[in-house]
Amino acid sequence: MSSRRPAPEPPEPLAPLVDAHTHIDACGATDPESVAALVDRAEAVGVGKIVTVADDLEAARAAVRAAHWDDRVYAAVALHPTRANALDDAAKKELEELARDPRVVAVGETGLDYYWPGKLDGCATVEEQVEGFRWHIDLAKRVRKPLMIHNREADHDLLTVLLDEGAPDQVIFHCFSGDANMALACVEEGYVLSFSGTVSFKNAHELREAAKLVPQDQILVETDAPYLTPHPFRGAPNESYMLPYTLRALAEVRGQDPQELAEITTATARRLYRI
Repeated sequence: MSSRRPAPEPPEPLAPLVDAHTHIDACGATDPESVAALVDRAEAVGVGKIVTVADDLEAARAAVRAAHWDDRVYAAVALHPTRANALDDAAKKELEELARDPRVVAVGETGLDYYWPGKLDGCATVEEQVEGFRWHIDLAKRVRKPLMIHNREADHDLLTVLLDEGAPDQVIFHCFSGDANMALACVEEGYVLSFSGTVSFKNAHELREAAKLVPQDQILVETDAPYLTPHPFRGAPNESYMLPYTLRALAEVRGQDPQELAEITTATARRLYRI
């Protein structure tokens, strides 16, 4: 978590909202008291429910624990694509057990990340990522829960794997970062696009154009906290209570009333996650 700037002041409340993707363990919420405090801060500005997401096996365990500690918290479990080389038989067995927990609402985040191989020591190779992604797709179908996708610089291959494997009924592109063509390709397949604080970045021209093209019933909003703090707070810590800033930025880009968009994205989150 960044410490270059102090935590921003809470935004004006906007309700109802669901933080469709965050990492509360990485925000420092690791016990019942700190989890409750984090969600209390979010609820005070209208963010009544959050989905905390795993990127490795320990984070998956932590996400499920947090979801059992606080009924406003739900979990998603998977191995991040850069960690797909840790997806051995024991990890698969435990992840499947966790994915079947009633407090787990999605399988994720999984997918493909072509940015880090060759740059990050121990990063899974492209081949390992594809194999892991295929396994997670199958898991989502077996447990009948949405597939939550991480995609970085892998648009074509990611869509190809989904087509080849046969996508689950519900697919969520977390922190959508593509251009208009990618957005339209996803929309055509019925996928849901989740927008984070990056949609508020003034230099994210292609993403902001893409956000205008997505039907309103295929949109979610997320913080991806503690990362991707929205403008004008970049460099400060992010947390679920910051979600109204992102929602208002997305509404401005789309020329839409923020209250209307909040209600629509919340209805979509409740439908997808069955919460």
